[in-house]
Amino acid sequence: MRTPTRLLAAAAVLFAAPVSAQTYAIQADSVVADASGEASGPATVTVTDGRIVSIVDGFQTAPEGGETIRLEGQTLVPGLIDLHVHLTGDPGGDFWREAVEPAEWGVVVGAKNAEATVRAGFTTVREAGSAQQTAFALRRGTEEGLITGPRIVAAGPPLAIIGGHGDVTGFLPEINEILSSGYSCTGPVECAAKVRRASQNGANVIKITATGGVLSQQGRGLEAHFTDTEMKSIADTAHSLGLKVMAHAHGARGIEAASRAGIDTIEHGTYLDEAAAREMVKNGTVLIPTLMAFQGVTERLGQGIYTPVVEDKIRAVAETAKTFMGKAMDWGVPIAFGTDAGVFEHGRNAGEFALMKSQGMSDRDALASATTRAAEVLEMENEIGRIASGYSADMIAVSGNPLRDVTVLENVDWVMVRGRIVE
Repeated sequence: MRTPTRLLAAAAVLFAAPVSAQTYAIQADSVVADASGEASGPATVTVTDGRIVSIVDGFQTAPEGGETIRLEGQTLVPGLIDLHVHLTGDPGGDFWREAVEPAEWGVVVGAKNAEATVRAGFTTVREAGSAQQTAFALRRGTEEGLITGPRIVAAGPPLAIIGGHGDVTGFLPEINEILSSGYSCTGPVECAAKVRRASQNGANVIKITATGGVLSQQGRGLEAHFTDTEMKSIADTAHSLGLKVMAHAHGARGIEAASRAGIDTIEHGTYLDEAAAREMVKNGTVLIPTLMAFQGVTERLGQGIYTPVVEDKIRAVAETAKTFMGKAMDWGVPIAFGTDAGVFEHGRNAGEFALMKSQGMSDRDALASATTRAAEVLEMENEIGRIASGYSADMIAVSGNPLRDVTVLENVDWVMVRGRIVE
């Protein structure tokens, strides 16, 4: 059957014609392009097809076919990065919901939370543990623009010891077994296999629970769960696949062991001591302090939300959580921004900045922790974390200068992620 000449001609025009580029000229009264620099005067940032093309002094209009956006009285800042969120969950103590709600519901909850997160100015997040495919579905949805939300770097199900934090507990044994994610492991060989499985199934990063946790149902302590050989196997296997490892860790010896094994980031770090800090500094292990998590759970004490065993653990860590990050700074531990959103309400992520300041971090360092330093943790320092030519157009606008008062980031007036304006 012959194809009509007119259809061939139309096809030739279609494939020969360039796709029209979407261009924005964004005029702001000030630009903080990099946390290490200073705020500029009036400037224009030009964006084409999701990429920053230029930053110039003064106000310029978009070329024909483009759109000029005037952000009067606003400072343009790089989009913020939260290295520890749980988009598919909301705060609460109802651990039994795992037995009654399908995993698919997590995508519905996650779509709601992804929008709240990006509207709060967080244009990239690291999803720190979810059901098998929920975070991966959200990742694709935000990437393709089907869901309003940030760029998502996703771990999927965390690796845990059997019955440990991250595994299913609190039910009858036969129910625990049914609900298990399949990512608990014992011994270095099995743990290596689970890392490979996580990689096969779509993980961007490997999450492990290196110590006990506060919100799990065991009354046991918060020290090391995995053995040294198990953690080293996890780290070595992940690194051989080009993946980093993030480790939930509270107890000092568990933190020290995880860092010694080659784990890349310590999440929480509550009982960090000087010996563990020395190991982190030696290995370049980054602390993600998640101070908002501790505030969020203490806000819910005494309301019947948590089980008694969980309430006891929250009360035990509450005071230490107010000081440990300041000690880590004194010991020279590298720190990047993460909140554990999902333990508290999504969209409150920027509350972390005030808590970081309360433990001695400067405004500039706090901004860097959520931009340039967080981008380095993700190995995306040439893509996000700055307003610079060639970078992804991830930007926010606020009233005020975050280099002088980083808490202005709690009120974000305008957001662009991947060159898309969040309406």
